Amino acid sequence: MGFARFLVTAATFLIFLASQLFWFRRVAELGEKLIPNKAWRKNLGGVAAIAYIILFAYNLAWVRDKGTPTGLTLEAALVEAPFLWWVVSSLLGFAVIMVFWVADRLARTLLWCYRQVAAAVRAHRRPAFQPAAPDPPSRSRRRFLEQTAFAVSAAPFVAGAYGLLYGRLNVEITRHRVKLSRLPKAFEGLRIAQLSDIHIGPFMTAEEVRKCVALTNELRPDLVALTGDFINWDPATQEPVVLALAGLKAPLGVFGCLGNHELWTDTEDSIARLFAAQHIRILRRERAPIGSQGATLNLLGVNFESRTRLGPPGGRVVRQYLAGAEQLVMPDTVNILLTHNPNAFDRAAELGIDLTLAGHTHGGQVNLEFIHPSLTPARLITDYVRGWFQKGAAQLYVNRGLGTFGVPIRFGSPPEITVFELVREG
Repeated sequence: MGFARFLVTAATFLIFLASQLFWFRRVAELGEKLIPNKAWRKNLGGVAAIAYIILFAYNLAWVRDKGTPTGLTLEAALVEAPFLWWVVSSLLGFAVIMVFWVADRLARTLLWCYRQVAAAVRAHRRPAFQPAAPDPPSRSRRRFLEQTAFAVSAAPFVAGAYGLLYGRLNVEITRHRVKLSRLPKAFEGLRIAQLSDIHIGPFMTAEEVRKCVALTNELRPDLVALTGDFINWDPATQEPVVLALAGLKAPLGVFGCLGNHELWTDTEDSIARLFAAQHIRILRRERAPIGSQGATLNLLGVNFESRTRLGPPGGRVVRQYLAGAEQLVMPDTVNILLTHNPNAFDRAAELGIDLTLAGHTHGGQVNLEFIHPSLTPARLITDYVRGWFQKGAAQLYVNRGLGTFGVPIRFGSPPEITVFELVREG
């Protein structure tokens, strides 16, 4: 496993290095066109190279050690965000160029093979009519293909800028009616609001979280469900995120479960206590029956579980999702599960849980599913990327979350607050 991880890391580094060298060359060529003076070009190139090295080291924290701010700082806006935008956009742009390069080389290889076969045929026989070999690609045609490739490769830079400046903050409110055959009549029309994956930090600030809280309260939900990943890596940010979410209001209460980032930062116990102090109950392999007019709806929640090694050492790896959760399920009523990891859904369906609410994937965050369904990083960890899924009578909804992880960019997967209206089926 260690050697495999080393190979993956080495391959990733080499691809990144190749992409940076490629774009440095392209920028140098552009400089030759725009700046006639060779001395000016050389000096500006040197300054740019030094600035790049400093920014690279700075963003990897080689020369600093600081906490995570919960407000947007000048450092984050002018240093971190532009660099992360450049890294992601340059990698995607380089991938586009490589696709064009491979296609071009493949076309040339096929053309060469055709000519060799045609030459062999002509050498052995002289047919009455022989089709002419295709003309070699002209210089103008090759130039057109190169310009097209470079134009298309610029698209990730534009898309990345959109995702950084607008896409990550453009919160979408989605509304769904959920038909449940076992829903007690007393809960007909019950409204549940779900928020997930806050990831408080400089790009999902405490102020932005409070705005989302205000939007949620305006929807007047009867119950609020929070499905984990409240922080990124800094345990010091757990109190600010709890205080920001403390403004949530719902007559039947605010409930939640914990995500992998609470596990990885060893903050599960502490953040659960902070939430409890604000009258928000975090369900950790426990249930919370909700009563109304003599009827009961069963809400249950679990800590983050995974069947594969994910993240830093010490993660919770299980052989079976929801092991022992059978005792939490109540028969003859609707059971609603809060779990950060949507991969628990298969097991939830086996246990007869009617509705599972999950997050974790950010809906792919940088999502190119409009090109092909597999073009989203979330496919590496689950088949349940976003939206509705059903197995028999069991249903799953995967919320796209509010924050971002890794890079502060969202594209094709806007942040989401979901409102469910429960109705009786039939």
